[in-house]
Amino acid sequence: MSDWTKMSKDELERQYSPSRWSLRMSADDVIRAHVAALKSGTEKARAVTQTLIDVPYGDGDREKLDVYLPSSPSPDLPLVIYLHGGYWQFLSKDESGFLAPPLVQKGVVVVAVGYSTAPTGNMDLMVSQVRRSVACVIQQYSHISGLYLCGHSAGAHLAAMVLSTDWSEYDVSPQIKGALLVSGVYDLQPILSTYVNEPLKMTGEVALRNSPSHFLSQLKVSSTSCDIIVAVAQNDSPEFRKQSEEYFKALESAGLAVSLEDVPDTDHFSVIEQLADEHYSLTQLLLKMMGKS
Repeated sequence: MSDWTKMSKDELERQYSPSRWSLRMSADDVIRAHVAALKSGTEKARAVTQTLIDVPYGDGDREKLDVYLPSSPSPDLPLVIYLHGGYWQFLSKDESGFLAPPLVQKGVVVVAVGYSTAPTGNMDLMVSQVRRSVACVIQQYSHISGLYLCGHSAGAHLAAMVLSTDWSEYDVSPQIKGALLVSGVYDLQPILSTYVNEPLKMTGEVALRNSPSHFLSQLKVSSTSCDIIVAVAQNDSPEFRKQSEEYFKALESAGLAVSLEDVPDTDHFSVIEQLADEHYSLTQLLLKMMGKS
């Protein structure tokens, strides 16, 4: 596998442009189709489940949660926190409920988290926000049987940062039981010179302190009993696939409970969109992780 430090800026940009690797349609079309799929899926979720919309976890405009609730409360109530993708600069919680129906019907609470995307928010702020959102959920839903994370792309990066949190600053110690990290970026350094960083304006120092691959020892302390699934699309770019494979290997070497799922016949977008389908392999893995399959 080639070394990103030896790639030209053009090649790095190509590697870190997920839409250019879809075999289904053109780059622009696949992004439009992705946003449409997430929006329609979220509209459906809001129509068929009980919801609490715009629950604040902080004072910022974007510091809000949407909660999707099972109709029959049960004592064994797992909760999934979903962190959306969009390269830290677009999408929001308002398109993030699409995965709720198959989970809610199995008695799982789903929480979609909002955070301040760039250029309004920077990387340090986003990481702080998702950590605070988890602390808030733990305080509000103390009766849940287990807390699980799911994140896609930028959201998988943020979920990995949550797993690597030193919770002593937050007055809670969430025992996160499982995490599904889908097509994430775990080392931010390769994107510093690409278009992705233009709204983020990360320095090398900021990229390093927000790269989950550099915080494995903290993850081992904070999330030692967490069952982690690192998933990647068959048609993700070689660099995206390498990010997932290397993060998986690092977690495995650290002695954590982790598996790598290479999802066939998917690209960077369809790999997450299909979580709306109860029969999809990743939906089934998420339910199995919670003992709900």
